[in-house]
Amino acid sequence: MPASVQIADDLGFRVELERPPARIVSLVPSWTETLFALGFTSEVVGVTKFCVEPAPAVASIPKVGGTKNPDVGAIVKLEPDLVIANAEENRREDVERLRAAGIPVFTTYPRTVPGAVESILRMGRALDREPQAATLAREITLAVSGIEAGLGVWSKLRLRVFCPIWKKPWMTFNADTYAHDVLRMMGFNNVYAAAGERYPRTTVEDAVEHRPDIVLLPDEPYEFDQGDLEEMKAMLPPALGRRVLLISGRDLHWYGVHMVDGLRALNERLSRLRAAVV
Repeated sequence: MPASVQIADDLGFRVELERPPARIVSLVPSWTETLFALGFTSEVVGVTKFCVEPAPAVASIPKVGGTKNPDVGAIVKLEPDLVIANAEENRREDVERLRAAGIPVFTTYPRTVPGAVESILRMGRALDREPQAATLAREITLAVSGIEAGLGVWSKLRLRVFCPIWKKPWMTFNADTYAHDVLRMMGFNNVYAAAGERYPRTTVEDAVEHRPDIVLLPDEPYEFDQGDLEEMKAMLPPALGRRVLLISGRDLHWYGVHMVDGLRALNERLSRLRAAVV
């Protein structure tokens, strides 16, 4: 009989499992994709409506609501051995309700690129997938090392970036966030790094006063599109208006297996923007 598992999640909460989980519910889109990359298939018995990757695999899996409003009753009925959650994407009260129902919850909370790698390794231990998690961690570390090695002068001569994540009201992020660390790793200075709130509200006028060199518009969590880009250009000084770029929100925000190709893709896109600025 497999040995019991006792491990602390990213918040330090002790998770105790009698055996490696055979029924898993994921409340985090990026971790859902990662579960399949770690070799889970039929074990994933519930996901959120925002868990869209891998598309063929998740299409037939029962949906348990959204990340912010999961159907706790539906999750309990699925009788999972473990629920995967995230401290930012999921509400604490929902996690507590699941634990009160006797369901173990493993909560992740990566706020840096290395932190995301540690989350993968920790999840690998909880899921009895340590070799697979270690392989994935190495792939991500290799991708990050390649990006950092290719920065050259940009490791010191950093462009200043404004990257909103919401509109009406405008919101962005400070240094205590994964997205900030992704941009830092790629050679950019987040102009709201020193903000007192992790996700401060702002205005375009205030952002301009922070003297960004470029503006990035990710397509999630707010789905910035070409129309938003044209609107933003009209609100900015002419020189800055020529340095506004739409980027993939997944490449900026998703943890796990998406980091392998996503970080490389984002870096390549931003490298072209850096060259254009110079």
